[in-house]
Amino acid sequence: QVQLVESGGGLVQAGGSLRLSCVASGRTFSTYAMAWFRQAPGKEREFVAAIRWSGGSTNYADSVKGRFAISRDNAKSTVSLQMNSLKPEDTAVYSCAAGRAFPRYSPPDYDYWGQGTQVTVSS
Repeated sequence: QVQLVESGGGLVQAGGSLRLSCVASGRTFSTYAMAWFRQAPGKEREFVAAIRWSGGSTNYADSVKGRFAISRDNAKSTVSLQMNSLKPEDTAVYSCAAGRAFPRYSPPDYDYWGQGTQVTVSS
């Protein structure tokens, strides 16, 4: 069992930066691939980024490639998402997720989810 709690969301102007964090409970965090998804109002949840259990490989959605960076610290059971050059279209609720396989891009492929944190980018 893994419990996930996100933090770091907020309101930022376009072009700004935010860093999201997700802290996991449970002793098996280092065995899971981790990912960030986001869901904007009226839209389906979409994949943002994923990282292998070891941290050695990452994948990104084309819409965030070059602007966002996912990382993890297994000693602290934490996965982070550094978001730079934010755009209004990045506005969404961002959720972290844990799954057994990498890479995976669909929500059903992930076993555990956090409650989400709101990111709002103003123009």
